[in-house]
Amino acid sequence: MKVLFIGDVVGSIGREAVDKYLPLLKNKYKPQVTIVNGENAAAGRGITEKIYKQFLQAGADVITMGNHTWDNREIFDFIDDAKKLVRPANFPEDTTPGQGMVYVNVNQLKLAVINLQGRTFMPDLNDPFRKADELIKEASKQTPFIFIDFHAETTSEKQAMGWYVDGRVSAMVGTHTHVQTNDARILPQGTAYLTDAGMTGPYDAVLGMEKEKVLQRFLTNLPTRFEVSKQGRSILSGCCLELDSRSGRAVSIKPILINDDHPFYG
Repeated sequence: MKVLFIGDVVGSIGREAVDKYLPLLKNKYKPQVTIVNGENAAAGRGITEKIYKQFLQAGADVITMGNHTWDNREIFDFIDDAKKLVRPANFPEDTTPGQGMVYVNVNQLKLAVINLQGRTFMPDLNDPFRKADELIKEASKQTPFIFIDFHAETTSEKQAMGWYVDGRVSAMVGTHTHVQTNDARILPQGTAYLTDAGMTGPYDAVLGMEKEKVLQRFLTNLPTRFEVSKQGRSILSGCCLELDSRSGRAVSIKPILINDDHPFYG
C-alpha cells in the first residue's frame, strides 16, 4: 500500500499548490490513499466546508486537522457530516464534535487514520499517548495499516510518540511546525517516522505568515496581528510511504519538497 501525505496547507497559496501538484504527485507515486492536513487552509485559521470539499475533489481521501481546528466557526456546521475529516482525537470525548479516527478502504485492505495533538507548549488536552493506546487497540481489530498525524510543537514530544508507537502503527508523521525536518526513517520495529512533514503554502514568508509582520514583532516586541501571505511563490511539503501489504509495516518513507529551489520532476 502506498500513502501520500501533504503537510499543513496554509491559505490560498497552499490550496493552489495542492490543486497544481497533487495530480502530478499522484501520477508519479500512484498512492492508494492521499491524506492532507488542512487545519490552516482557511486563511491560516481552520477550514471551511467549501475548502474541505475542494480537497476531496483535488484527490484527497482524508483531511486531518490540529490546534486550529475550531478557529473557523463554520466547522461546527458540517464536521459531524464530514466523514473524511479527522480532528485531534484527544479532545474531550463528551463535548467535542467530529471524529478522531477514520478508516479508508483500499481494495481488500483498510487504512486507519488517527489525528492526535501534543500538549507541550500547546493547550492541555487529554493525554495523546494514552489516547494512542486506545485507538491503536481499536484499529488493530480491523487492520494492521495505521497512520498517525501527530500535531505537536516540540521535536522531543514527536520523537517520544514515534518510539512509543513503534511496531504498533505503520507510520507516525508530525505536523504543526511548518518546517520539514530531515529525519525520515523507519524505526526498528517497522514504523515509518518523520518529525515534521512541513507546510504547503507561501514560500516567501515566515511559517506562511507575512514576513514583515513577523519581523515587526521580533524587532519591537509589540503586539502584531499575523496575516497569511496571499501572494508570491509556493512550497509543497509532505512524504510518500510504502507499506508492506501483509504486515502493515513500513517499507519506505520518502520526503517530498517542492519549491523554486527544489523543482518538481515527474
